[in-house]
Amino acid sequence: MEWLQGFFAQYGALLAQGTWDTVVMTFVSTFFSYVLGIPIGVLVVVTAADGLRPHRAFNAVLGWIVNIGRSIPFIILLVALIPFTRWVVGTSLGVPGAIVPLVIAAAPFVARMVEQSLREVDPGLVEAAQSFGASTWQIVYKVFLKESLPSLIRGISITFITLFGYSAMAGTVGAGGLGDIAIRYGYQRYQNDVMFATIIILIILVQIVQSCGDLAARKLDKRNR
Repeated sequence: MEWLQGFFAQYGALLAQGTWDTVVMTFVSTFFSYVLGIPIGVLVVVTAADGLRPHRAFNAVLGWIVNIGRSIPFIILLVALIPFTRWVVGTSLGVPGAIVPLVIAAAPFVARMVEQSLREVDPGLVEAAQSFGASTWQIVYKVFLKESLPSLIRGISITFITLFGYSAMAGTVGAGGLGDIAIRYGYQRYQNDVMFATIIILIILVQIVQSCGDLAARKLDKRNR
C-alpha cells in the first residue's frame, strides 16, 4: 500500500495528464475520421456497379485511393506527414501534432467499415424507397445510414480502439499521451511500473469504450425491440 501511495504521488499527475491527452486525441481523431470516412464510404457504395448511381471509373479510382491509404503502415505515415502536419496545425508535437496523421490513417479504414455497414442494409428497403420516388440522397440518409446505424456505432468503437493503438505509436515522435509516457519512462528509463500502469489504463479505457459501443448498438438495433 505504501508503494502504491508513493507511486501515485510521483506519477499520478503525469499519468492523469497522459490519459487525458490520449482520450482527447482519440476522440477528436475518431470524429474527423468519420467526417471524412462516411462520405467516402457512401460514395463507394452509391457508385458501385450495383449502386444507386453506378460510375465505374470514379468507383475504381476512389477504391484505389482508399486501398492505398489503408496499406501504408501508420508509423511510416506518421513520419512522412510531419511537414504536412506542421503546415496544418503549426507543430508536429503534442496532441495537435498527432491528430492530423491519426485522421489521415483512420479515414480509409472508416470508409471501408462504412461501406460494409451500408451493404448489410436489406436491398428490399432500397427498392421500396425507390418505388416511392425517393431521391438518391434521401435513400442514403433515410435508408442506408438510418438502417445501418447499429453497425456504424459498432464501427465507431472499433475505430476508437484502433486509434488508441495508433496514438501509442504516435508517442515515438513526441505526440504525448500514454504512449509517450510508456516510451520515455517505461522503455527509455527502464521503469517497468510506469509501463504496466499505462497498459492497465489503456485496457480499462478500451473496455469502457467497447462496452458503451455495444450497449448503444443494442439500444438502436430494431431487432432487439
